[in-house]
Amino acid sequence: MSCIYSPSFSASPSVLTKSSVNNTRQSNFLSVRCTVSEIAMEPKVSGISEPLLLSAVRGERVDRPPVWLMRQAGRYMKSYQLICEKYPSFRERSENIDLVVEISLQPWKVFKPDGVILFSDILTPLPGMNIPFDIVKGKGPIIHSPLRTAADVDQVREFVPEEFVPYVGEALGILQREVNNEAAVLGFVGAPFTLASYVVEGGSSKHFSKIKSLAFSQPQVLHSLLQKFTTSMARYIQYQADNGAQAVQIFDSWATELSPVDFEEFSLPYLKQIVDTVKQTHPQLPLILYASGSGGLLERLPLTGVDVVSLDWTVDMAEGRRRLGSDIAVQGNVDPGVLFGSKDFIAKRIHDTVKKAGNSKHILNLGHGIVVGTPEENVAHFFEVAKDIRY
Repeated sequence: MSCIYSPSFSASPSVLTKSSVNNTRQSNFLSVRCTVSEIAMEPKVSGISEPLLLSAVRGERVDRPPVWLMRQAGRYMKSYQLICEKYPSFRERSENIDLVVEISLQPWKVFKPDGVILFSDILTPLPGMNIPFDIVKGKGPIIHSPLRTAADVDQVREFVPEEFVPYVGEALGILQREVNNEAAVLGFVGAPFTLASYVVEGGSSKHFSKIKSLAFSQPQVLHSLLQKFTTSMARYIQYQADNGAQAVQIFDSWATELSPVDFEEFSLPYLKQIVDTVKQTHPQLPLILYASGSGGLLERLPLTGVDVVSLDWTVDMAEGRRRLGSDIAVQGNVDPGVLFGSKDFIAKRIHDTVKKAGNSKHILNLGHGIVVGTPEENVAHFFEVAKDIRY
């Protein structure tokens, strides 16, 4: 499928104002004309020295789509479960350099994915911002003192990664040396609204009533918190890139709990600010944005300026391509449940996704993280099939 991408708004995505977002919304964001052929737009020939994932993101000619999996490290792997038995605290596992490196490399040693992602958590920066938290087995993250007032937000300090998470930088450096450009080393951060959701709600939530109450009754308090997370996460991405991360994924897991108009106020401007800040210092660093359940927001996501939009499995890949336009790379989007199917079924879904994505600017991945209990042999088959694909 080849697409002619014709934005129907006058403002450039790099100059985002409230009025331009409104105009964009009113004019349906974009118009796309597609024909039934491949999406490739005469990709450039890639060099041989950089990881396949980076070449694909830049639109260079590659033989196959690069592949890695979200929640790749641990969960379903027996080797990870053994570490969990010895070190039951998640924070201990994710804040110890040796354990971070060992767990991050477990999938690399077995499956050789094209992306090796740091074993960490989006909440890792919180203690360095004066927000204590813990991760309790069976309950998930717990924020001991939720932030719900202006006074609470005033106590949040800017995150200085060199001071509070030096183990992250050291682990990334080791990973880059170990992987040695055979794959891209991936870092990641949480997006401002998602981080704010956790610290206002006090943990995970079903209805997000507390943060929405704050947003709609005291928006200035929430904006103050979002700005602190924005400044801190931009700095955290720069720190990760300086220490070995070759691409960084931004997780805005809870942004899709917002209506489109509220996404434009409480998420989009802050994501764009992060991207703009990072691109000033690291213009070549690929930034990937993932927001689960983002089908209703797809046209807005490229306005953040990211290089890659990661689609969840509820969006048809071909439809997602049409709606996003050909200028941006896509990642995904096989249903994680597919990995519980037969090997033939897994292969069929992989080939269907790759065919719909086209032969340029696609990173093969799941549309969400691996589910606990996924058969490890099926993960191995996923990678085997993916690596045998040739455009």
